[in-house]
Amino acid sequence: MNTALLRSLVATALSPLAGSILAQCPVGEVEVVIQVTTDAYAYETYWELLPGGAACGNGTIFSGGNPLVGCTGAGAQQQQQGGYGNNITIAEGPFCLTQGATFDIFWADDWGDAGLSFAVLVQGVNVANFVGTGDGETFSFVAELPVARDMSITGLTTALYAFRDEPVRIIGTVASLGSDPVTSFDLNYRINGGAPVVQTVGPVNLEAGDVLEFEHSTPWVPTSSGTFTVEVWASNINGGSDLVPANDLASSSTLVNEPIPNILDQYLAGSPVVETVADSDQDLLVPRDLDFHPDLSRNELWVINKDTEQSGGSTVKFTNVGQTGMTWLMQEDPNNWHFMSLPTGIAFADNGNFATCPGIFDANQNGGDPFTGPSLWSSDPAIYAQPLFGPLGSHLDMLHVNPNSQGIAHEQWNRFWVVDGYNGDIVMNDFRVDHGPGNSYHGDAIIRRYSDFTITRDPNDHVVSHCVLDKTTGWLYVVDNGGQRVLRMDIRSGSVTGPATFGPWESYVEYTTVSGYTWEVIVSTGLVQPAGIDVVGDRMVVSDHASGELIIYDISVVPAVELGRVATGAAGLMGVKLGPDGRIWAVNATTHALLRITPESTVGTPERSDPELRLAPVPADDQLQVSGLGLAGGRVLVEVLDASGRVVLSDLLDGGTDVLDLTALRSGTYVLRGNGRVARFTRN
Repeated sequence: MNTALLRSLVATALSPLAGSILAQCPVGEVEVVIQVTTDAYAYETYWELLPGGAACGNGTIFSGGNPLVGCTGAGAQQQQQGGYGNNITIAEGPFCLTQGATFDIFWADDWGDAGLSFAVLVQGVNVANFVGTGDGETFSFVAELPVARDMSITGLTTALYAFRDEPVRIIGTVASLGSDPVTSFDLNYRINGGAPVVQTVGPVNLEAGDVLEFEHSTPWVPTSSGTFTVEVWASNINGGSDLVPANDLASSSTLVNEPIPNILDQYLAGSPVVETVADSDQDLLVPRDLDFHPDLSRNELWVINKDTEQSGGSTVKFTNVGQTGMTWLMQEDPNNWHFMSLPTGIAFADNGNFATCPGIFDANQNGGDPFTGPSLWSSDPAIYAQPLFGPLGSHLDMLHVNPNSQGIAHEQWNRFWVVDGYNGDIVMNDFRVDHGPGNSYHGDAIIRRYSDFTITRDPNDHVVSHCVLDKTTGWLYVVDNGGQRVLRMDIRSGSVTGPATFGPWESYVEYTTVSGYTWEVIVSTGLVQPAGIDVVGDRMVVSDHASGELIIYDISVVPAVELGRVATGAAGLMGVKLGPDGRIWAVNATTHALLRITPESTVGTPERSDPELRLAPVPADDQLQVSGLGLAGGRVLVEVLDASGRVVLSDLLDGGTDVLDLTALRSGTYVLRGNGRVARFTRN
């Protein structure tokens, strides 16, 4: 029951409403109007306008809402009727307040799940916006007109986790805080304090308080792995300087991983090794999907269990998965019967959150409307599955127009693509700003439905139809279990043609239908019960539940070409995922197993190093001293391989001791081989 967020593509200027009710104040005072927006449960809320630093009820200038809640009613859950109406905006005032003085807005919510937002207008100019969360808060503002030009980055949704050589979109929100309308400005970003990348934005028309969502026209393409600081700011406002530079800059930290190596062709030779890494002894109960935490160095794998409709699903987190000392933790959210009922998929986001999709028709399980769809969760152990956030569990958000969901794929921040098994189509679900653990406001979401083709789910509601997004190309690959095929659609194509007609059962910023997008069938033969899917480069792997096989395809051509199959030894495969080192991981819902599949021999990077081959220094900078190649007095061909097994450098070195020039190599981990000997090293 959170309030309507004060965010939109460009928020509506608030000054006209205030201007019609302004009063004449004495010298030294300014006219202040406070606009209060309620949610669907307005009777739960109460607020007061107070002198700065005063406690509720002490020197109250004005009070509004339900007096039965009062100063001490936050979280009491008395549910007493009274106060404001639902889903409305009320302009309170005008108040004549001392110019330059600080004032507080105290507010409380009876249920403890948020309920009010506030916009403060001074002399008709929006100077502050506050969005309520939780039990209630105290907000402070200064009763003074802003300077003429002032802009601030109010939010960044740039990826916190990314991959080397893959574009990173610079995305966020910028607010106009000055009294002059903004008609143009420069949007800037820089990486690790480097040279700014500048985009001129305009023409626009931003009044004070308006918020603009932006995506910089030039994405950042990291050329090395590691941790980077991203800084974003606005400048050159209407051709002039920002008069409040202290609030200009917003920053975030992005961890860049090495890319997933494409070693799928190595599975086409010999007999790959299938290992059972975990089973029911590690709390796997009908596992349906899996995904790695986006910090790949953690080697942290999450598996989602189907369980039962009444009990709700669960997750098992494996730390150091597949290694000596592996640990696991099974977790169930207190309200998983609703937010994670019969889950079919799990997908991690680039901000550390993850989303799940439910296979149930009615998440309320009361025979009513199909009030069902994907849920958003935090992977923070202090939040996820903790009984700290009230009756709605620890979920961060949930949307409700995707019953019998079959699979889920991440795009950017809190935006996911879902296979809607009930309607047989694909739905983009953008949670946008999550409502926080245990709250319930969904009104800022954007949902778009793609219905030009039909996905047929398993009639027994057991075998999944997963999807995966190639973020570099924009192709979403979708398994059609009932159609025994695989399709792909270009998420960057198509256009909104009107409102969606299924539901909805609650209000969203946008709920529309998209048509005219590009899609095609890429596999139409050879599959019995296709279920899981993953892609890397020009290769795709699909799991077949009926045969227990993993099928590898070349997707550089359409239709895709089947290159080979890997037998896992048992029917029941569902989700499949390529791990940080390129190896295939899968879950089997019949045997309750987590599997790791390894090629019989690696064409690319070797697994063991020769102790006689010595490299120094390690890590290396521009030069690497190589000794122990075994042919003193002769010349030895030396090759350097990257993480995907490609030869990226070769040279003839002295068999005794010689120096290899590394200036052409990026930062990362490599393997050096020569004369049948190998050793790993890291380039700074």
